[in-house]
Amino acid sequence: MRVLAAMSGGVDSAVAAARAVDAGHEVVGVHLALSRAGGTLRAGSRGCCTIEDALDARRAADRLGIPFYVWDFSERFRDDVVADFISEYQAGRTPNPCMRCNEKIKFAALLERALELGFDAVCTGHYATLVDGPNGRELHRASDAAKDQSYVLGVLTAEQLAHTYFPLGSTPSKALVRAEAEQRGLTVAQKPDSHDICFIPDGDTRGWLAERVGAETGEILDRTGAVVGTHEGAHAFTVGQRRGLKLGMPASDGKPRFVLEVRPVSNTVVVGPKEALATAQISGERFTWAGHPPTTDAFDCHAQIRAHADPVPARAVLADGTLTVTPHEPFEGVAPGQTAVLYDGTRVLGQFTIDRTVSAVPITV
Repeated sequence: MRVLAAMSGGVDSAVAAARAVDAGHEVVGVHLALSRAGGTLRAGSRGCCTIEDALDARRAADRLGIPFYVWDFSERFRDDVVADFISEYQAGRTPNPCMRCNEKIKFAALLERALELGFDAVCTGHYATLVDGPNGRELHRASDAAKDQSYVLGVLTAEQLAHTYFPLGSTPSKALVRAEAEQRGLTVAQKPDSHDICFIPDGDTRGWLAERVGAETGEILDRTGAVVGTHEGAHAFTVGQRRGLKLGMPASDGKPRFVLEVRPVSNTVVVGPKEALATAQISGERFTWAGHPPTTDAFDCHAQIRAHADPVPARAVLADGTLTVTPHEPFEGVAPGQTAVLYDGTRVLGQFTIDRTVSAVPITV
């Protein structure tokens, strides 16, 4: 195949590109410039799109003897990922920018350009497995459960999966990938993994949002509607948050309280006991299927609501354009805006953005 290897500058994408070369494919490396801030440098292990990362990717491509390019996707990234992140917080939802980046940039904008240029597939260093099943290509979990990234790839469609290549999916551990990089003479062999949101490299999400959304004082309420404190901007809170509430009135039982709901229209935050975070049902209209869709509108599955959460047995029902999932045991700390990924065993069935939640704990006055 003609393969376009997306090289982030990390060890995973470098080894993935190397394996594509070893497999006999015609490989070209490309690094995506997602920011026009030319002076951006790496801070510790935060971020993934810095000048240093581009240089590391180029050195890896040179070592592999493959052509290398840097493509400017900063405008598309700003519009489809950063702007979406801001608008979701303004709407009181908790977005996952990595999901949006995979959906809109790496496997949409990048794949579209790759196909236009005559490439057969885009290769990345994601830990996930592709299986050619009886109804087409399927997306499955990686062999290394600790590194499995199938959750953040749940947004991929059947057409995108048909042109995707994940060489690391069957690797038993990340340690083996680093050892292989060392053996190949790749300078990124021991480079720390990136983490946090790449366009907020200092990790201060609250401060970053305050600069762009603004901070307006509002009320913090309990579940009965009583005012128990004030805040300086509802956008700074997410469901399940405990720290930083600064409540002026302690709970009657003396137990800590958690954010249960963010209401951007009224600029209020609702707090309550930890048990009130239990969620009996989630639903949303924005859903996609990863390959062949389910054959019935009601089916059993496992639902995962965060990248590192345990999958929960559940029942999914599709009716009137809405996908509703009811877990056998309540979810905990679900926020609108999060992504729910549905599995059948190791196979990813699809995903949806959570628009509504139903609490498992009734309000008592």
